Amino acid sequence: MRASKGFTLIEVLVALAVVAVTLGAGIKAAGALTGNAQRLAEVSTAQWCADNQITGLRLAKVFPSVGDGDFACEQLGRSFSGRLVVRPTPNPNFRRVDAQVFNEVGEPLLTLSTVLGRY
Repeated sequence: MRASKGFTLIEVLVALAVVAVTLGAGIKAAGALTGNAQRLAEVSTAQWCADNQITGLRLAKVFPSVGDGDFACEQLGRSFSGRLVVRPTPNPNFRRVDAQVFNEVGEPLLTLSTVLGRY
């Protein structure tokens, strides 16, 4: 009897299947990381836009009137549209302000809320 050396065809096929499943999972994870990085960049720039609008209201030192207003913002070469929503609060000396920012196709990215007092 002679001892056989090497791998059988079944062993090689099982090893290839394991490698294929592992590579597939790795590619899926890399794609998810790329998507998350793009989303983070988009939301961060949208937050800058919302912060700028709210800071502009604070610096103007004008008590905002109740209502909605649209704004446009460009950050890092990207254009965003937004809406300032001003609502009354139970205390007439304060107003709730929501800065909503949308991407190019009109999907909401984030809403930043604050309360502004009468100056």
